[in-house]
Amino acid sequence: MKALVYTAPEALDYRDVPDPVPGDDHHLIHIDSVGICGSDMHAYLGHDDRRPAPLILGHEAAGTVVGGPMDGARVTINPLVTCQTCAACRAGRDNLCSTRQIISMAPREGAFAQMVAMPGRNLVRVPDDVTLETAALAEPVAVSWHAARLGLEALPDDMVQSALVIGGGAIGVAAAISLIAQGMPNVTLIEPNPLRRAYLNLDVRITVLAPDDIKGEIFDLTVDGVGYDGTRATASAATRPGGVILHIGLGGGTAGLDIRRMTLQEITFVGTYTYTAQDFRDTCAAMFDGRLGPLDWTETRPLSDGARAFADIREGRIAAPKIILKPA
Repeated sequence: MKALVYTAPEALDYRDVPDPVPGDDHHLIHIDSVGICGSDMHAYLGHDDRRPAPLILGHEAAGTVVGGPMDGARVTINPLVTCQTCAACRAGRDNLCSTRQIISMAPREGAFAQMVAMPGRNLVRVPDDVTLETAALAEPVAVSWHAARLGLEALPDDMVQSALVIGGGAIGVAAAISLIAQGMPNVTLIEPNPLRRAYLNLDVRITVLAPDDIKGEIFDLTVDGVGYDGTRATASAATRPGGVILHIGLGGGTAGLDIRRMTLQEITFVGTYTYTAQDFRDTCAAMFDGRLGPLDWTETRPLSDGARAFADIREGRIAAPKIILKPA
């Protein structure tokens, strides 16, 4: 099969690789659509030791099952493979499984390829009226759905009025629409790239601004979908006393949080990682029944053009929050 293989920092090679061989509990999926994630970009830049070259990246995928009892089923893939037996898994917090694995992270190859093998429990069927391009968004949206759920659970009932989302990439956009779907009445999203700000046309309850446009404003809940020192500083300053900061982004750095202000103002900090299996299923249900809107903020390219797509993302030449790659 053809695959886009990460071979060295800033180097991707579109080439032939062996077909995956599914185990007893796995299904073979022919990939129709796969998104480029920020974590793929970190690996591409050589910033992720968990993704050593050579490796097939990509974990935001949807396709069609080939062979076996599910032959022909259109599915979206939960790429997080867990043990199902540890204390975290038994408690329904399987995203914290101590032996968790995710495709695109060694030792599991990813979905920038024509095929991938996955356990049946990691597959969610896609209705006929939902495109597989849209279904490939289930993974990044689930990351933000999970975060929104945790944030709203932590927020006092009298403070569910306003939210700030930092970052207009897929995670930030997904956080904004997930918060709206879960009951937050107003969301402000800030994005420094004017090309992307002009592109975004979301729910009328979501206001898209430049970062400087919110100076002095405070919000009940703040989502950092980027995760750099500067964005953490913004989150610390922009969160109302008694409010909640949700930290999703893993951009880099360790500074930025104003611990003194957070302590004196009783601001809750919640780190969030991926999603539970139930969050993934709930996200799919919300996507498929229209609660998350049209999900039309993607650009599609062939997998063979993947190296150029990565370069364009790095240079800020992409308006859409998400690029979907299409294997031949």
